[in-house]
Amino acid sequence: MVRNIRIEDYIDAPRPLIALGNDYRDGHFVEPHHHSRGQLLYGYSGVVMVTTPTGTFVMPPQRGMWIPAGVIHSVRMLGAVTIRSLYVDPRCVEGMPEHCQVVEITPLLRQLVTEAVDISVEYDVSGRDGALMALIAHELVRLQPLPLSLPLPADQALAKRCRAFLMSPTTHDTIDAWSQSLNMSRRAFTRLFRQETGLSFVEWKQQACLVAALPRLVAGDPVTAIALDLGYKNPAAFTSMFKRSFGYSPREIRRDRT
Repeated sequence: MVRNIRIEDYIDAPRPLIALGNDYRDGHFVEPHHHSRGQLLYGYSGVVMVTTPTGTFVMPPQRGMWIPAGVIHSVRMLGAVTIRSLYVDPRCVEGMPEHCQVVEITPLLRQLVTEAVDISVEYDVSGRDGALMALIAHELVRLQPLPLSLPLPADQALAKRCRAFLMSPTTHDTIDAWSQSLNMSRRAFTRLFRQETGLSFVEWKQQACLVAALPRLVAGDPVTAIALDLGYKNPAAFTSMFKRSFGYSPREIRRDRT
């Protein structure tokens, strides 16, 4: 049973995939680091926030997150978190994304990963365990991304404006207000924003509100208070947006937190 151990002790194991399981308390923080292998996180419970030099990624329960080899990242646990991790040798599994992504975890992959953390790190590649890991490798290249990343622009003035927004996100902010604050035309601003983040302003703003909402939901704050603080007219509008993004209501986050 390979659980609650350090990947550093096994990172050079002569296997294409390594599966580990770990449990963390609410608020646990992992300092910035990187791995020589790609990493797929699967959050069985709790919410995980990963921060890289280029953005923030929020992984709700029952979802996954792909972190390519070599990417520096820190990790913060929101709520009691149970994680299953796959460490992938980039030489052995081709076609994986080159950037961090929050991803959907299929029921099949979920079961495979659950099984994988209970086998030896140096499993028999020609036996059942090797076949299980080989099937996981096939499933990994089929991961579907979810819109739960919050990229930050490289442009310094725009990045400063984005960080200020994250301190107090609201749906009321407009393109016109942002473009005026940066002394840009509306057209130039929208072009720059998409060029720097890969998202439209509206898409980025919505994702920023989701990033702000998740820690508060895990902490038990009322949905109504969160919705109104973010500028939604009523809780129903916030709930509708949340369900479109996650596939379940904000109240279900608290049922998954432990």
